[in-house]
Amino acid sequence: MLIRSGKIQFLFWTAFFAVFLYVWLVAIGFQTFVLPDEKLMEIPQNSVVLMFILYGFMVIAILAGTIVSIMINNRFYTRLFGSFIIVALVTFLLAKGMFG
Repeated sequence: MLIRSGKIQFLFWTAFFAVFLYVWLVAIGFQTFVLPDEKLMEIPQNSVVLMFILYGFMVIAILAGTIVSIMINNRFYTRLFGSFIIVALVTFLLAKGMFG
């Protein structure tokens, strides 16, 4: 059985939950804005608030993982969290561009 240090386990679980939150965020966005059952007359407030909360948690997880990976000098997780930051910001900018 391979035993990893607590820092590497923290980075793994932080990356896992960051990806999970991102997929959840994208699924809610698609379900609410791209694939609705009927034409939206007004923006659903509960979905928008949930998306902001999920985005906030995702940003906190990504930044925590980035800081810890830089502090322990782990190149793999530094690059992984760096790419997460880029993907999250590009997705945010695309959504902002599409929906105003």
